[in-house]
Amino acid sequence: MDKVCFEFENGKKINLELYREHAPLSVENFLDLVKSGFYDGLCFHRIIEGFMIQGGGFEWKNGLVNKEAPKTIKGEFISNGVNNTLKHEAGVISMARTMFPNSASSQFFICVDTHPHLDGQYAGFGKTCDEESLKVAIELSKVATTYVNGYADVPVEPVVIKKAYVIE
Repeated sequence: MDKVCFEFENGKKINLELYREHAPLSVENFLDLVKSGFYDGLCFHRIIEGFMIQGGGFEWKNGLVNKEAPKTIKGEFISNGVNNTLKHEAGVISMARTMFPNSASSQFFICVDTHPHLDGQYAGFGKTCDEESLKVAIELSKVATTYVNGYADVPVEPVVIKKAYVIE
């Protein structure tokens, strides 16, 4: 099983295990981005307490600066014709997307509670692999947020991924 670690500037970590059996394209895309260093230095730009933490698309440079992903992939979820049965419960990582089903690229979110309304609509592709990682995600979901550059739910103090890497 593939595993990835997000190490934050404050030293905390979120370890994730990835489920190819649910979303092989999402896992492969995510691993490619991790291995290329794409996520290093990016921030979690959308945080909603009790819901999720979202990252993978912006750097923090005195405001949010978009970082374009190299490609988009097919949305691997039931309403898009893919039999992905992974439930959006606490710790599940899923691909973020626009209203277009095949618009997932680099952005992802980690659920901090159970959200069945996302099941079949978003491509869950992994989960936190230990209690400490889930605890870190839940703690992050409780940071103070504000509006920045027209975006809502942005952390007041940037939450930056120092390094993302594959766990051997």
